[in-house]
Amino acid sequence: MCGRFTQTSDADAIAARFAVVTRRAEVVARYNIAPTDPVPVVVREGGARALELFRWGLIPYWTKALRGAPQPINAKVETVARSAMFRGLLPARRCLVVADGFYEWTGAKKDRRPLRIVLKDRSLFAFAGLWDAWRDPDKRGSPPLRSCTIVTVDANPLIAPVHDRMPAILKPEDEARWLDPALTDPTALAALLAPYPAERLDMYPVSSAVNNVRNQGPECIEPAASGTR
Repeated sequence: MCGRFTQTSDADAIAARFAVVTRRAEVVARYNIAPTDPVPVVVREGGARALELFRWGLIPYWTKALRGAPQPINAKVETVARSAMFRGLLPARRCLVVADGFYEWTGAKKDRRPLRIVLKDRSLFAFAGLWDAWRDPDKRGSPPLRSCTIVTVDANPLIAPVHDRMPAILKPEDEARWLDPALTDPTALAALLAPYPAERLDMYPVSSAVNNVRNQGPECIEPAASGTR
């Protein structure tokens, strides 16, 4: 799964990396992104790409009230095409969730140690995301709340020793296809969502500061004293 991640670049870097034309959000470096936080996403609108902030934790449009409603942060690739929660989003509401790393934990239950997973060149990448727009039925005329979830796949050999799932990191050459509204076939879309090659990733232990979501500074991504892995 993916329960915490990082995005430490500014809007200019994101716009350059993902060919963004329209910016609808101010982006700041985030070192410990957690569920319900606003996250930078890239969507395709009218043939161009836009940068926005969506809430992480999907709120389907048909939700009656937020309290007690399921708000999944992850969607399994194996079931996304047939799940009532996601199947309507897969053909038409796909996004790139912008990141430069994510966290997993290892060790005994009482001694969980955080690890950060990044590309070997420490560059930006995109998780495959799905999104929806929800309007509060008790607040007529209010703007829609846009939210997203991150698709997950089986873990690759690097991550498998610590977790059996990992977020679906899109290869750069597949990002345009993921955003392409003409591509609606579930089988073709699922083909884009394979475990990212282990040899292209690094994983290293980080400070336990990341265990507390209130810690949001660069200390969260610094290698732990034990060194890199």
